[in-house]
Amino acid sequence: MSDAIIIKSPREIELMRQAGRITAAARTLAREMVKPGVTTEQIDREIHRFITKSGAVPTFLGYGGYPASVCLSINDEVIHGIPGPRVIREGDIVSVDVGATWKGFVGDCAGTYIAGEGTEEAKNLIHVTRQSFFEGMKFARAGYRIGDISHAVQEYVERNGYSVVREYVGHGVGADMHEEPEVPNYGHPGRGPRLVKGMTIAVEPMVDIGGWEVKVLKNGWTVKTVDGSLSAHYENSILITDGEPEILTWSEDL
Repeated sequence: MSDAIIIKSPREIELMRQAGRITAAARTLAREMVKPGVTTEQIDREIHRFITKSGAVPTFLGYGGYPASVCLSINDEVIHGIPGPRVIREGDIVSVDVGATWKGFVGDCAGTYIAGEGTEEAKNLIHVTRQSFFEGMKFARAGYRIGDISHAVQEYVERNGYSVVREYVGHGVGADMHEEPEVPNYGHPGRGPRLVKGMTIAVEPMVDIGGWEVKVLKNGWTVKTVDGSLSAHYENSILITDGEPEILTWSEDL
């Protein structure tokens, strides 16, 4: 991460809007491909093709050595699932995390989707995870603090009987995928950096049905719940304005 919070200029914000549009469209494409019988590497291949055809660069590919253009995490995998020959099965929940870089600026977003029907338990987990983002976004306004977002996410998730992952957090986003400040999904209101116009942050609740403890697999990337419970992930890149926050990774199926 950068050492300081970077305020974006109007031109940089325009570049981030375009990066966000491409990234959001890539997430939509992945969502449409999450079906029984599809392999995760098939989705990765199509996402790579779409991003490059759009004139952007897949941000994740090669980032810290990551070997793919999208993270696809299934069931008890929280984040950083590596695409491969694994076949998606009926009822699996698949978390899609994707980034695209447009003229040096990054869009970053995620969502969790069910292959086929799925259980009511899985549907509710996904709903709560998505809504927790919007609960946090209510405080993504100039004058509030990062901790206000964090607390709103945690309070909503825990009120619904779930837990928020603590070892991985949201972050600033811009010319680098991970900038200051960190944006935890838990914490106390009134703490952390104050939000100001021109800040761009990625808010990304990671929510488990069971405990919040996680572990990293031997591949050095994939993060799973320790207790094997289902996990969901939802993320958008947000611009802090002098009024309502703007979702840079907006799409109609948001």
